[in-house]
Amino acid sequence: MTINHVFFASRELAESLAGNPYMAVISITDPGAPAASLDPLFQHVLRLSFFDAAPADEYTPTPPGMFNHAVARRIDDFVRRLHAAPFAISVLVHCEAGVSRSAAVALFVEAATGAPLQAREFAYEANPWVLDRLLALRPGLQIDVPLAGDAHERRRRQRA
Repeated sequence: MTINHVFFASRELAESLAGNPYMAVISITDPGAPAASLDPLFQHVLRLSFFDAAPADEYTPTPPGMFNHAVARRIDDFVRRLHAAPFAISVLVHCEAGVSRSAAVALFVEAATGAPLQAREFAYEANPWVLDRLLALRPGLQIDVPLAGDAHERRRRQRA
């Protein structure tokens, strides 16, 4: 396995991190927002821009700025290239708040590669539209979205 860990975070946290050539970044921003200011030592960066929303129904054309098949394909291609690389690398996925879009993409990376998703129990608000479009690229792939209660249980546990 080449991708060895997956993380998801907010834009603010991603912009505060020191770069690492062994960490790839999938950077998700809102359409019209400036690109995230990431440390240049992050050498593998996929920059995307789409809203955290879903169309009214899947039978109408996808409005501009919505997650679509082309964006899903870019993510899948990026993950496949990283996973085929001859060195171990981790993947950080960030979006504006670090809750919905980044969680969905991080769950996909975990399922597609087998790499563990850190703080997985907090991915319970993963955007279902993003998940569905990504899963359409890989028939048979299954993503188990955590339940909200899993995160609450972790918060109650004592830290060592």
